[in-house]
Amino acid sequence: MMKKILLMILLLFLAFLPAIAQTTVNATGTALSATSTAAKEIIVAQDGSGNFKTIQAAVNSVRDLGQWRVMILIKKGRYNEKLVIPSWKTKISLVGEDNRQTIITNNDYSGKAFPGGKDAFGNDKFSTYTSYTVLVQGDDFTAENLTIENTSGRVGQAVALHVEGDRSVISNCRLLGNQDTLYAATETSRQYYINCYIEGTTDFLFGEATVVFQGCTIKSLANSYITAAATSPRQQFGFVLMNCKLIAADDVNKVFLGRPWRPYAKTVLLKCELGNFIVKEGWNPWKGDAMFKDKELTAYYAEYGNTGEGAVTTSRVLWAKQLNKKQAKLFTLKAILGGTDNWSPQAGK
Repeated sequence: MMKKILLMILLLFLAFLPAIAQTTVNATGTALSATSTAAKEIIVAQDGSGNFKTIQAAVNSVRDLGQWRVMILIKKGRYNEKLVIPSWKTKISLVGEDNRQTIITNNDYSGKAFPGGKDAFGNDKFSTYTSYTVLVQGDDFTAENLTIENTSGRVGQAVALHVEGDRSVISNCRLLGNQDTLYAATETSRQYYINCYIEGTTDFLFGEATVVFQGCTIKSLANSYITAAATSPRQQFGFVLMNCKLIAADDVNKVFLGRPWRPYAKTVLLKCELGNFIVKEGWNPWKGDAMFKDKELTAYYAEYGNTGEGAVTTSRVLWAKQLNKKQAKLFTLKAILGGTDNWSPQAGK
């Protein structure tokens, strides 16, 4: 009887041995299965010294709807790609070697002829929504130490980064473009940008998402508008800029903090440094929009504790709000981005 029991234990051990042997630990200390793509970091290097020469090839290799985070380490180089992180590629992290020397670049813009005639939807030209250099549709995406740029110039709408996925974190990245540099898209998307540098001309922070920009440097390259939120009436928060520094090119002297792309746009600046190029009225109602009129009646634009010559609020438009200390305390990362799943971007959850 004892021999049979010992034999059964031995057989069970042998059955589970492969799974035990295949368990490893990734860079974050999380136990992973070796059969998973995330069991090892993926390296992209143009000289062939990594696993792939292009970032898109590395993304394509990741297991669909994987349960573990996949680290794609990108060596220095200029990667001429129109990169797509599709919705079924989740928990992907792009980590550059150096944010000035690891560059993802492209030059599509709205109105540019589509190569080969037409795209899959029959369009023969790019639009604002397809002009991106990088498109992120997958949830739980992170990017670090990268430059993402659209080099098409001042030709109209030309997006560098377009993010639709939920729970995205972009840190220590440079987002470069002109009009519409960053499209923070979809009302169900939560996005967190920390210690980033973002530059552009018109509406270069725009979209429907709930977004926090923390400790970012935001540079205006022309006399125009910085933000163009399209917040829906179902969202409590829209764009929130915390402890950011707003700067401008030398020849720029008339910049608005924002204008409402849609009637319920929400944008709040908290403890930001505003240069003297910010116009005294601060905000613009976008009166020329034929489809949506009187947006200043429903938009929510507010400020608290800002500094610098552009932070004087005595001549702000009457429909903008100046928060008191108690009101400003409601704007926390947990309140803005936590949601029903209690997401904490700083904890990497």
